[in-house]
Amino acid sequence: MSKSTLHNERALLLRIVEGDEEAFCAVFDHYSKFVYSFGYKLVRSSEVAEEVVQDIFMKVWEGKEKLLDIDNFGAYLNVLVRNHSLNLLRQLAKKQTVDVHTVSDLPVQDYSTEHTIEYRDTLMILEEVLAALPDHQREIYRLCHLEGLRYEEAAAKMGISPNTVHYHMKSALKTIREYLIKRGGAYQALLFFFFNFY
Repeated sequence: MSKSTLHNERALLLRIVEGDEEAFCAVFDHYSKFVYSFGYKLVRSSEVAEEVVQDIFMKVWEGKEKLLDIDNFGAYLNVLVRNHSLNLLRQLAKKQTVDVHTVSDLPVQDYSTEHTIEYRDTLMILEEVLAALPDHQREIYRLCHLEGLRYEEAAAKMGISPNTVHYHMKSALKTIREYLIKRGGAYQALLFFFFNFY
């Protein structure tokens, strides 16, 4: 997602906390196209990406009090979009139980059953490799990649140096990349997600 910061963003966010709808619209207008773009690259469906945009900004508005504690709104949106998109894919994977070989008999949709099954299988593989990571690497990965913390923030939270965080994060990503590559081409979509959006 673009890291472009909106002019007077902090002031606008504080106004949103107070319930200012005009400020919310300004933030929405600035970030919505980036939320859509990032969401689309993850879910590969224009319809689902539009749903992501609506859901994310609804979360922002309904949880506006949290904005008081947000130092980097772009990174905050990154985490929201990533997690929400993956949750939607998990839900879709559960619904799509049709055999892959019958896809040609189904109505044309903006996403394929095969693509959904690949994502479901990929998430299962991801959970396997994360469980196999050393505790420090898994915790650092969770803080930096899933929660969107900067290395300095993760280091302060764990009581270690930013260089140590960087080392463990680099090692974790290398392990994940090698594991997914080993499992084959069905996992290219998640590889793209990891190494283009971190």
